[in-house]
Order: sequence, then C-alpha cells, then structure tokens
Amino acid sequence: MIFRMTRMKQENVTMLSKRVLRSLVTISTSLILVTACAGGIKPSSNESGVDAVETDVTTTVNSAPNAGGYSIQPGDKLEISVYGEEDLQKELTVGPGGGITFPLIGDLNAKGKTVDQLRTEVKDQLSKFIPQAAVSVSIKEVIGNKVHVLGQVKSPGEYILTGSTDVMQALSMAGGVTAFASLRKIKILRRDSATQSQKVIGFNYSDVIKGKNLAQNILLHSGDTVVVP
Repeated sequence: MIFRMTRMKQENVTMLSKRVLRSLVTISTSLILVTACAGGIKPSSNESGVDAVETDVTTTVNSAPNAGGYSIQPGDKLEISVYGEEDLQKELTVGPGGGITFPLIGDLNAKGKTVDQLRTEVKDQLSKFIPQAAVSVSIKEVIGNKVHVLGQVKSPGEYILTGSTDVMQALSMAGGVTAFASLRKIKILRRDSATQSQKVIGFNYSDVIKGKNLAQNILLHSGDTVVVP
C-alpha cells in the first residue's frame, strides 16, 4: 500500500514537471515573437548581395509648396491678387519661357523665383500705382517641377521638387527601395527640352550607400524619371 502511494506521488510529480516545462517553452516562444515584432525591421537579401532593410515609411508630398524654397517653373498655375482691387485678382499659367503677364505691370519673369520673391517683385512694380499694396501670391497647381519614381520602390509616383533633390533623396521620398530591387541597375531617364531626345543615366545604389562613386548621385531635373527595376 505504501509502495503504491509512493509510486502515485512520483507519477504526479512527473506530470507536473512536464506541464511546467511545456509552459516555460510556450512563454519563451511568445517572448521571441514579441521581440521580433517590436523591432519593426526585417532584413532580406536581394540579387546584389546587399542586405535591404524594410521599414514602414510614410511619405508626405506637398502638392502646393507655397512656403519654403520651391522655385516656380513653366506650366505652374499661380494666383495673384491685390486686396481690395477686383481687377487685380488673376489666375495665371507660367509660360514656356517662364513669363507671366499681370495688369498695370505687364510681363514678369516668374521662372526660378519663390512665392515670396515673386510677391515682393509684384508689390514693387505696383507701388507706383498702388502704394502699400497688399499682394498675395500662391501656387494653385504644380506642373513644371516634378519627377517620377517608378518600379521597385514602396510608394511609386509623381513627386514635387521643392528644392535641390538628388537621386537618393528622391528614392527616400518614394519610401525607399523594396527587397526585390536591382540596386545596381537603377536608371534616370532625362529628356532634352530643346531636342526632345532622351538619355539614360545609370545609378548604382549599392555603391552610393557604401560611400563609393558618389558623383553618380546627381541632382535631378524637372521631368526626370527614376526607374528602379
């Protein structure tokens, strides 16, 4: 009788030990999964042999850059108005040569100017007719100063150049490259406005992120297309 009770106790202890062991394994597995998820970074390899890092990126594109360093370009649509003067409230499209025409002033060159610079020029030109004129200048639609980033990027599309922007910055605006991108075969397509011919400029992402051949990280021009195969 005593032997049977002792054996039952041993069996109960063994079963309890197994349950505790299973619980510990479950807890350890859960902790590993939580740690992996919390990191938010998933390294993966692509054909270039360089590890690509996938992160969640939110891209914000300023569709009407009325502040900062945006330079007005041909094709952009502007709104210029003078407070209290109904005849001096106009929506204008910047011409191919960069010019606009405004009442009392005549022709103005808007190309390459910021909103603040153009506002100051309009106010100065109007001062002989309307002293202390309250002039407002805004960009209604950006047409001329855009680039396209296409292919294996996380947010392909059309992006506004609000200042000097190089290839790496444009790729960043598009959310970065995907894990499937051919990093050594990126191309910039650029069209000559005079001849309408197009040339292809190569870009090796793998070299640039290692600090090599940095000269290829060129400044983009309006109308350029960055293709990530």
